[in-house]
Amino acid sequence: MDGSARTNPYLAGNFAPVRSEDDFDLTVTGQIPADLRGALFRIGPNPQFEPRDPNHHWFFGDGMVHGFYVGDGKVRYRNRYVRTPKWELEHTHGRSLFGSGNPLANDPLTVGNEGGVANTNIVWHAGLLMALEEGHHPFEMDPKTLASCGYVRRYQGRVTAHPKIDPKTGEMVWFAYGVGETPLSAGMSYGVTAADGRVVRRDEFQAPFAAMVHDFMVTENHVLFPVLPLTASLQRATSGLPPFAWEPDKGSHVGVMRRDGDVASIRWFNTEACYVFHPLNAWEEGDKLFADVMRYPAAPLFPKADGSPGDKTAARLVRWTFDLAGASDAIHEQVIDDIDGEFPRVDPRVETRKHRHGWYAADPTASKTVRLNSIAHLDLQTGKRQVYELDGGDATSEPVFVPRSATADEGDGWITAVVYRAGEDRSDLLVFEAQDIAKGPIAVAQMPRRVPFGFHGNWMDF
Repeated sequence: MDGSARTNPYLAGNFAPVRSEDDFDLTVTGQIPADLRGALFRIGPNPQFEPRDPNHHWFFGDGMVHGFYVGDGKVRYRNRYVRTPKWELEHTHGRSLFGSGNPLANDPLTVGNEGGVANTNIVWHAGLLMALEEGHHPFEMDPKTLASCGYVRRYQGRVTAHPKIDPKTGEMVWFAYGVGETPLSAGMSYGVTAADGRVVRRDEFQAPFAAMVHDFMVTENHVLFPVLPLTASLQRATSGLPPFAWEPDKGSHVGVMRRDGDVASIRWFNTEACYVFHPLNAWEEGDKLFADVMRYPAAPLFPKADGSPGDKTAARLVRWTFDLAGASDAIHEQVIDDIDGEFPRVDPRVETRKHRHGWYAADPTASKTVRLNSIAHLDLQTGKRQVYELDGGDATSEPVFVPRSATADEGDGWITAVVYRAGEDRSDLLVFEAQDIAKGPIAVAQMPRRVPFGFHGNWMDF
């Protein structure tokens, strides 16, 4: 281990990269349900080489896809790098050439290379498995081999990592931030991809200020763009300060627009400074919009504008209400859960519509760390919460819901999650009955090595 790995937490422990590309048949204990057939794809940062930037951030490692292929009670594992132009250039030269989000930290060899890490989410839509991040086109991967197929050029520019797929129309609704000629700008895009894969809309607008807009919310008829005070600044970056930093004085703004409306019609609602990486879901009832989001009082993982360390904070689930018929642009907030959590998910068949069930990675100990040591299920109709707690420093990934069948009731199915076993320095795939999380997994597929902490995953039926 070199000095960078000892001093940078994103290069140590289970944040450290695994640089081998492997194929394993996993040992299964318990019983994989006979109807559970398909693949769980997970993705996360995995630097190909030791970073050149001494301020390397977790978010800027090369993407690696981890595929767990499930069928006939068995599980196969395969992992492959996403071979973006950045990965290919660095692979050719045998060393790191790009900085951590700061273009001034790049090697001159990067001039003319479009870069990209494709490390944040992996989504199946219109016959394509796409690795996504926040600064480039979607990147296509072969779903069976995980071979890299290249950027999907019809998007005509960057697309963020969190599109929403309308379960009724099949449309994929998406956005982008930092759009324009100038890096770290306030420019944003709103886009729609039809169910057949045609990009039918891409419109640009200006946010109140330049910020990291990691995710957004979509209802049946509206989109909501949260512009929160984790700000972006080229001027700050060129002076040696953080390109992204927490500036609470700018407050929090959420732009609301009809999905079929003009970007000029965006109405900006406001609330106190906070940060949201991930919403659970959003829906509408009459003239009101509702969004259940994991809200932090301050952005974690990022410094303040002067470069000093940021606050250690944790998120809790709250409900935002937007009254479109009212005169006020204030966002009403209601706390709906009282334990720390992240990576909230719903049954994908109710995304953009009102939901009953939600699952998330949780930390009942309120430790305010990235590691999440529990999986929680919340029934929003009864108010009942179930929690399955891990032992001995183990940590879970985002829980991903899989329906029992296409016609099953909302929430009837399984939860899949990848868990890091700290005492053994390896990982397992866990399968739960979705509405009986507390009883523990019904099946465990054991990995011979670890899967590094990552971001997001999704299930694909085969």
